[in-house]
Amino acid sequence: MQQGKGPLSASEGREALMLVRSSLEHFILNGRLLVPTKPFTGGLATPCGAFVSLHTRDGELRGCIGHMQSDGPLGELLLELAVAAGTRDSRFPAVTKQELPDLVYEVSVLTPMVPTDPAKVVPGVHGLYVRRGHRSGVLLPQVATEWGWDREEFLAHTCNKAGLPADAWKQPGTEVLTFTAQVVSEEPGSPSGPP
Repeated sequence: MQQGKGPLSASEGREALMLVRSSLEHFILNGRLLVPTKPFTGGLATPCGAFVSLHTRDGELRGCIGHMQSDGPLGELLLELAVAAGTRDSRFPAVTKQELPDLVYEVSVLTPMVPTDPAKVVPGVHGLYVRRGHRSGVLLPQVATEWGWDREEFLAHTCNKAGLPADAWKQPGTEVLTFTAQVVSEEPGSPSGPP
């Protein structure tokens, strides 16, 4: 499944999903990072931010790690993020070998962030990055849709993710930035990878 506009064609979206699955599986089974055999091309060569999310077959989050921006090719970033999502998300224990067949992968490719008036935030279209002092938090566009949040709830939850009060987005000195994402994901019933 692919949603939103971004640098990846449909075939590159499928390739991105195979890449993140292969990367995590290779690391868990061999203890080493997967090394690409050829340079990335097309959308996978584009420098941009991304997140890799892992879910169980029943839709529960199992790990999610991302970078808001990158100077290198998207493909290289995805290799790193897949391993990080499976082994370094502090909310979860590291993925085990036994779990690998049951994981469902999702890749979110981000547009650059832009400062935004909170009144112009559109849940389900925009992702949010809230920053104040040394605290910051991010939620991807699909999170608001998954939880059925309106604009104010989305802003409040992003503030909470940053460790700030829910109404911090209304206070002077809090920056609200938006971005959009091209989201590609495996179908929950197909753990072997995209069609």
